[in-house]
Amino acid sequence: MADSKAKPGQAKPGVLLDIRNLRIEATVYPPGEPPKNIVLVHDVSLTLEKGKVLGLIGESGAGKSTIGLSAMGYGRGGVRITGGEVILNGRDILKGGKQGFRKLRGREVCYVAQSAAAFNPAHRLMDQVVEATLLHGTATRAEAEKRAVSLFKKLRLPDPRKIGCRYPHQVSGGQLQRVMTAMALCSEPDLIVFDEPTTALDVTTQIDVLAAIKDAIQDTGVAALYITHDLAVVAQVSDEIMVLRYGKMVEHGETRQIIEAPRMDYTKALVSVRSIEHEEKEPTPKPLLSVRNVTAAYGGGAVKVLQDVSVDVHPGQTLAVVGESGSGKSTLARVITGLLPPVARSITFAGRTLAPRLADRSKDDLRELQMIYQMADVAMNPRQTVGTIIGRPLEFYFGMRGKERDARVGELLDAIEMGKGFIDRYPAELSGGQKQRVCIARALAAKPKLIICDEVTSALDPLVADGILKLLLRLQKIEDVAYLFITHDLATVKAIADSIAVMYRGEVVRYGSKTQVLTPPFDAYTDLLLSSVPEMEVGWLESAIRGRRMGSAGN
Repeated sequence: MADSKAKPGQAKPGVLLDIRNLRIEATVYPPGEPPKNIVLVHDVSLTLEKGKVLGLIGESGAGKSTIGLSAMGYGRGGVRITGGEVILNGRDILKGGKQGFRKLRGREVCYVAQSAAAFNPAHRLMDQVVEATLLHGTATRAEAEKRAVSLFKKLRLPDPRKIGCRYPHQVSGGQLQRVMTAMALCSEPDLIVFDEPTTALDVTTQIDVLAAIKDAIQDTGVAALYITHDLAVVAQVSDEIMVLRYGKMVEHGETRQIIEAPRMDYTKALVSVRSIEHEEKEPTPKPLLSVRNVTAAYGGGAVKVLQDVSVDVHPGQTLAVVGESGSGKSTLARVITGLLPPVARSITFAGRTLAPRLADRSKDDLRELQMIYQMADVAMNPRQTVGTIIGRPLEFYFGMRGKERDARVGELLDAIEMGKGFIDRYPAELSGGQKQRVCIARALAAKPKLIICDEVTSALDPLVADGILKLLLRLQKIEDVAYLFITHDLATVKAIADSIAVMYRGEVVRYGSKTQVLTPPFDAYTDLLLSSVPEMEVGWLESAIRGRRMGSAGN
């Protein structure tokens, strides 16, 4: 343990980063009210030694990214550091001013963002990777590019000598995350802040990126703050974990202790998330939705994206469609909903053949087949109240107006466990989980027979997602509604599915009841998917990588 009696402005012995009593605030402007200050981070303290990784975990709004960015002396979106010390390499960086921050960022501390949007699409990857190194004058162009190529090799990027010549749109999401890690390591910093670097990736890609990040940290000896809301992920890379909630520290300890013996109730809830038990139901004799030998294409038929796909959804049951990005999951949903007419098709719903185009479908077709989208933020009109959003299907399909409509909206708000008090709120006044619940209520307002759920929990924190899944299962029993649930999260599939279709490159490669699909022997792709789901276990990553390499050697 480091000496806790270090003087103000001085680092504790052996400590690279020492954050003391950090307080961060922001100003908000409520409609029709005077501005007011809110506290985002309440007197949080932490230390990080050289070569170590500290995981910061918690739900959205916990203060994870805000604390991580404070290690660079940065507050985004009007956020201000109003108290405490941030001591890096023995000095309080908050006292260095703008000039000090310019020297610090990209040299002593670097940042790896969650989104590939952090890259400039107009510049080649190599130019962006070496930019900070050249700006700080720590290497020549030739030296920086040589270092970058070495990092590309270390991070297991394809064709490391030439990949830097590509533009961001010419590589995959997983490759971009590894290039961004190379960009952070190129200037040989002392500290890297990883901000949800694998959250947007498929499990099969995530495992490769995690392994590459962990190897790079160990090989270079850099210290890291690893920000995420997924305990299973952070358990693979962190030496210690700090659990945050509402800007306060809940629990802090060694990774194994946090995973295996959490002390606080909130941490216990994070560890036990996705413990939903759903009893698989037997299919009814006649399916509600029957998709037969569907083929679909983009570009006037030039690029086939679905090939001979056949699946059934039975009344009151859930079909989970699973696969990595680009496998055709969402394209299948577009075909079923009429947004993408198929090249060849046979789609029947509730005993009738569906018209291929949305514009040609009847009002009953539209009402009985609803969809909930991944991003609730863009699925709602920000200028409409919750009551208006949920009430529109009631007006359109059932002609409800006035008190009758408002009473039904209230019933739906009760059904989604929010209550009538939210009827006059706007989307901006809701949390991510509340927004998704409103979208569920809007779909239920039409009294559908089938709801297509397109990655509806992938943008949510685990605890919030867990609540949404439990809500959907409860509503399924009450409303006898069927779900076609699109996801790449195998934990979600195990929790809610009655049957599963595994898709790969536009084809269904495995299909059947949940028991059948999740029982070996597996085809190669399903085996890869199942073995890539992070488990809440220290050392799982190394075991998974060894298993994958042995499987490759066996082939």
